[in-house]
Amino acid sequence: MDVVQPALFSVMVSLAALWRSWGVEPAAVVGHSQGEIAAAHVCGALSLRDATKVVALRSKALIDLIGHGGMASVAESADVVARALAPWSDTVSVAVVNGPPLPVVVSGEPDALDEFVEKMKADGVQARRISVDYASHSPHVTRVRDQVIDALSDISPPDVDAALLLHPLRQGHRHRGTDRRVLVRQPARTGPLRHVRPAAGRRRIPDVHRDEPHPVLTVPVQGDRRGTSTTRWSCHSARRDRNEVQSLVGSLAQLYVRGGTVDWDALLGPAPRRTCRRTRSSGSGSG
Repeated sequence: MDVVQPALFSVMVSLAALWRSWGVEPAAVVGHSQGEIAAAHVCGALSLRDATKVVALRSKALIDLIGHGGMASVAESADVVARALAPWSDTVSVAVVNGPPLPVVVSGEPDALDEFVEKMKADGVQARRISVDYASHSPHVTRVRDQVIDALSDISPPDVDAALLLHPLRQGHRHRGTDRRVLVRQPARTGPLRHVRPAAGRRRIPDVHRDEPHPVLTVPVQGDRRGTSTTRWSCHSARRDRNEVQSLVGSLAQLYVRGGTVDWDALLGPAPRRTCRRTRSSGSGSG
């Protein structure tokens, strides 16, 4: 955890910088779970130095949770899962709600998780334990809350452009850049994406997924936009079944043909100049 999360953070902020180098500027920034830290940096709420400190010390603190919990996925809606969790409400809670067709993730005490999973299976619901031994997005995280806050007490976010909002995918609230709530206690949700709107004068928003080796959240994000008046689509930075360059440039091309602004000179270099003179045909045939 203390290696993987900083590595993923590096990928996220690097890809964000790469998209920006090609002229693609965000209208809003969304963070999903750990992605909130990268999103806070991209929108200017955290310097790169401070964001790196947050992810490094946060992931180090979370090591203390290993061996004390677990997580499970359940192929049901969040409402159904929440009702089914009633007998285990003190030990298991909803952790991640990505929307259909992805399952809901719950986390908590290992024994209680096993009981809950068996109950859901007996009711005909697909459920399984996830191969982790910690409980993210659960009350377990409060064990390291003070440790994380003390370690990060000297961080002071700068003033940022109020037009660029940070949308943490937790409880549906959006925050200005100076908000520092980047812990892992509350459930992560894709639902708040329906409230993201383009800045004034922008009719389209590309949903660019920069933070994962495969665009897992694309389908629920697309489904969550139905019923909105905004013309939007989803593109990604990487796919596990595709060459990295092909994936990135392909998404950039999709963005361009749908009306997005792309600085092709930044990617391909300036247009070549003609170095030889074109000869004029006499048009009189051979003689």
